[in-house]
Amino acid sequence: MPNPGISGEEQQRRIAAIETALQKGYPPPQYSTSHGESAITVAAPALDIKETTLRTWLRENRNQIDWSLWSGRTGNVEIPDMDGYRVKGTSTLYDAQTGEARLQWVKTDVDKERQEQIQREIIAELCEGLPKFKPVKAAAVGSVDLMSVVPFGDPHFGMYSWAEETGNDFNLDIARKDLCAAVDYLVSLSPSGRLVIANLGDFFHADNLEGTTSRSGNVLDMDTRLPKVIRVGVAAMRQCIETGLRHHETVEVVNAIGNHDDVLSMAMSIMLANVYENEPRIIIHDQPTPRHYIRHGKTFVGITHGHRTKDRDLPGIMATERPQDWGETAHRYFYRGHHHHDSVEEFNGCKVEQFRTLAPGDAWAVGGGYLSGRDMKMIVHHKEYGEMARHTCSIDLLRAA
Repeated sequence: MPNPGISGEEQQRRIAAIETALQKGYPPPQYSTSHGESAITVAAPALDIKETTLRTWLRENRNQIDWSLWSGRTGNVEIPDMDGYRVKGTSTLYDAQTGEARLQWVKTDVDKERQEQIQREIIAELCEGLPKFKPVKAAAVGSVDLMSVVPFGDPHFGMYSWAEETGNDFNLDIARKDLCAAVDYLVSLSPSGRLVIANLGDFFHADNLEGTTSRSGNVLDMDTRLPKVIRVGVAAMRQCIETGLRHHETVEVVNAIGNHDDVLSMAMSIMLANVYENEPRIIIHDQPTPRHYIRHGKTFVGITHGHRTKDRDLPGIMATERPQDWGETAHRYFYRGHHHHDSVEEFNGCKVEQFRTLAPGDAWAVGGGYLSGRDMKMIVHHKEYGEMARHTCSIDLLRAA
């Protein structure tokens, strides 16, 4: 099984470790670990390598490995799942005379959660070798009692809009200029020592090379090729982070998972966490969860995209997921995107707010009459008193600059 990065001796050592785990009754490596431990989870620590490293090596060499050597050895799992798939049923052919099973067909379906986990593992492996940002000294910063939150309402990097069709031009270059200019303006007004960049999801307009939404398969108006969109989008986010670092003691980044960028939102978080791992003043919240929470004294902020939940349900979700923080705070907010318009509603114990986007509508949105205003806001919170002030950077202000 050729692999130019690993010696033949190391390959045999890995296979031997897997064989040892199989002899102890653990499921074979081609089966999912969603049922518990497998030969991979046991072999990796014995080899002193990461489980993701061993799994990636097996995946890259899948065409050279004789999987039949490990078939049928399923440990305590009667019908194991193939990695990234789940069993949804079986069909068995029995001998009419003896009643013995002769053949069995296993029907499988895509295990979306496991496939997303595999994608995260691959991304994490690829990002480990990225250059690291060198720490810089803090300039004069604001009050530690204050926290400024800058919600990025659905930036949609990669979306294309033609003014003759929609009323506004928009492309990758405009998206970068608008986002970075708005952040530069807002953070220059921040009186806080702590900055939270809250990307509310749909930072990227599409999640795949086909330029479609990953769940519905709708064809999107794309400006350019996806690799270029990723490159420019990540560069813009880094510029915003480093702009914030000049004005604040700490900068935290949350990338909510949107319905347009399920995978790329997680990929960007993993990438940024690797790039800034040596800078203690930058904190990347890279947990692959649908909701994130930020606490500042008695102020508590939830962050989500909002495409899978109702606004009225978010306070209860917050209290359930973070009961201690809920009980110890007095000023609670949930910030979300998705619908591209301003909306604030107060429920028992928590305000839920939707935010506008700097991006205009594409042909589909304009055709449907979705014509919300365009701006970006910064909300300043006190650790004892909750929201103290807010500033708005409208698209008109950016065009006048």
